Amino acid sequence: MKSSANPELSLIAVLLAAAILLALASMVCGASTLGARDAVQWLSGSADASVDAIFRYIRLPRTLACLLVGSALAAAGLLLQTALNNPLASPGVIGVNAGSGLFVVAASILFPSVFWVRGLAALGGALAAALWVYALARRGGASRVTIILAGVAISSLLAAGMDAIVTLYPTAIMDRTAFFIGGFSSIYSGALLVALPFLLAGFLGAAFLAGRLDLLLLGDEVAASLGLHVERTRFLAILFAAALAAGAVSIAGLVGFVGLIVPHMVRRLTGGALRRSLPVTILLGGCLVLGCDLLARLLFAPYEVPAGILLSLIGAPFFLYLILNRRKHRYDTA
Repeated sequence: MKSSANPELSLIAVLLAAAILLALASMVCGASTLGARDAVQWLSGSADASVDAIFRYIRLPRTLACLLVGSALAAAGLLLQTALNNPLASPGVIGVNAGSGLFVVAASILFPSVFWVRGLAALGGALAAALWVYALARRGGASRVTIILAGVAISSLLAAGMDAIVTLYPTAIMDRTAFFIGGFSSIYSGALLVALPFLLAGFLGAAFLAGRLDLLLLGDEVAASLGLHVERTRFLAILFAAALAAGAVSIAGLVGFVGLIVPHMVRRLTGGALRRSLPVTILLGGCLVLGCDLLARLLFAPYEVPAGILLSLIGAPFFLYLILNRRKHRYDTA
């Protein structure tokens, strides 16, 4: 028993160390010339006002945002893949991110001066899109491939709605380029505070459901025979995944592919049990997004590209690989 736990604990320790190192690198890298010495002065409280403002209001919120968004999207993808029993399910693929984005854009027009409404709108849109896909999944015993295709169609429809609103109201989202691509260049601490309740609810809900979702991997009939309320568990998993995706979208916009890539990587490292893979997924998701944001800042310095572009360059080929390499395993259809 002890030997089976050691690999997961070692992996968590490695990822935690990587997250700390990446966070330190994020704090000392940026458009300004501030470096490690300035960061030490800031931590010691001896930095001047301008240096303190840069670290406190720009670099620290950005670093925390990358970690939170990556962790949230990765955990949301793990929940959706398990709840829908489909390896291609993720917030970006099945339209959860697009639904959240559509509601955020609409709320920006209806309530332009209410800053906290963005988080509530993101949650409503994510939940609506997730339940739409969930209804399709239940209808007529649709195959898993059909569910993904329906999710892609829903995502395209919701994205068209966003484009229509922005065309009619060009000032609906002032940071619309970063929002649609996904980026962290204009993060502020208020956005983190608005999203924090949704993220906390999602993370706690995922931890609460981990053991129950492991039973779903045995099949609905077996899980029900073991006393699990299958439909309630699946609905709660989708609800918590929507909360996580909503928090991420409200912070950084439509960041894609994190929820698709990370659960697959973790599943190869830890196996399929959610209780073992959830903490690893959370840490690896944060590291992936923070690493991509660092590269986005450094590759073309002093210019910066949105981190969402790098994540798409990684995620799109990975998505094609999953489609083309449909080997038989527990998630595949007959």
